[in-house]
Amino acid sequence: MDFATLNLPEPVMQGIRDVGFVAATPIQEATLPLALKGKDVAGQSQTGTGKTAAFLIAAFTRLLRTPERATPGGAAAPRVLVIAPTRELVVQIEADAHQLGRFTPFKIHAVYGGIDYAKQRDTLREGCDVLIGTPGRLIDYLKQHVWGPRRVEVLVVDEADRMFDMGFIADLRFILRRLPAAEQRQSFLFSATLSFRVLELTWEFMNNPTQISITPQQKTAERVEQSLYHVGRDEKFKLLLGLLRREGGDRILIFSNTREEARRLEDRLGRNGWEARALTGDVDQKKRLRILNDFKEGRLPVLVATDVASRGLHIEAVSHVVNWDLPDDAEDYVHRIGRTARAGAGGKAISVVDEASALRIEAIEKFIGQKIPVTWADDDVFVTEIMPTAEERRRYAEERRARLAGRRGPCAASLAGAPSAGGAGGASSTRQSEPPPSAAPRSRAASRLSASDLASRSCESESPPDP
Repeated sequence: MDFATLNLPEPVMQGIRDVGFVAATPIQEATLPLALKGKDVAGQSQTGTGKTAAFLIAAFTRLLRTPERATPGGAAAPRVLVIAPTRELVVQIEADAHQLGRFTPFKIHAVYGGIDYAKQRDTLREGCDVLIGTPGRLIDYLKQHVWGPRRVEVLVVDEADRMFDMGFIADLRFILRRLPAAEQRQSFLFSATLSFRVLELTWEFMNNPTQISITPQQKTAERVEQSLYHVGRDEKFKLLLGLLRREGGDRILIFSNTREEARRLEDRLGRNGWEARALTGDVDQKKRLRILNDFKEGRLPVLVATDVASRGLHIEAVSHVVNWDLPDDAEDYVHRIGRTARAGAGGKAISVVDEASALRIEAIEKFIGQKIPVTWADDDVFVTEIMPTAEERRRYAEERRARLAGRRGPCAASLAGAPSAGGAGGASSTRQSEPPPSAAPRSRAASRLSASDLASRSCESESPPDP
């Protein structure tokens, strides 16, 4: 479907042409005709399908065609409210809104944690037409009467399933209950899955929404070349170094399940000649945006991320996605590898699987409906790791103890009190990758994973996900 057939307002069409859109994606083709008739839409669609443009085009069109309601003075009263679960997704939606809305008169503002609270509040007080934010920051400013919900004409809830996963559902309901009645506004909800709990939201807060589902025949992108390497824990990083050297690539995204491991990978990669940065939930927003911008612009070749980055990020030309750890949730595997092969491009997804991750393979393959091809690395692929100095090991140990001391729960407490293994950076013995100097070298054949060599994950690897 060509956008020209939708009879959109000229400022919206100018924005569409400016970003280079010509034909609508399947989710846009299903959503826009309903939205332009004023219908509520609950859509099931994966990331990278064009759903953000779908609801932004619909929202801008409604605002241009609907006279602005007269409201008394006071707090800022946006006409469009977009709620998303993560800072990264909010930032991306804001960027897309500025691009598509470039030729409209609307003022767009985003609020989220991790940046100057007072400055953000003062900017919001000046008013906006489109407000995009995370639940927590929206509630903060709502309670302070910095903005008010009385004038909202269009509501968008993006990544609704993620709201549940991240524990934001109570905050989301708090906001939705203060909006005008569902009959007095138009609402859009998008989710990777329309589970019963997500559908409950649509029944409670939407006006007889039309459900649409855009499910690809394959859950994983056809242009993603997947491969899986079995390797023992002790040889895992050596294999990673060899694969990075062999594969190359301008933008390589490596996923780890824990913050601690992501930071450790950043250190180890840097020590071995690879410029890398870790993107985790506790990185402050200013640094986070700088890291993402460097990665997008090609100045940073390797980004190590937890699943905080696996949804909502829109980064073109990611050549490789590497699963250092397989995710606990099979659906997250799809979201991870979906960061490559976007917009018709090709890409590679490589999983480096040790004994701690092997038990997750079956669930992932069942979910994606296909076997992941297994590749066995030759000995010459493995690259010897440059080990940290004694001073670096002491520094890592001190930093790790300080981080663990600030965490709650018996798992962190037991780790914080555990002695380091051979002084190796304070890492627990179950996570130590390098054998002590006195240990006899293991052959690679012995270190690679066998069917009977399955071990449970350590306490550290089961730390809670990033907020």
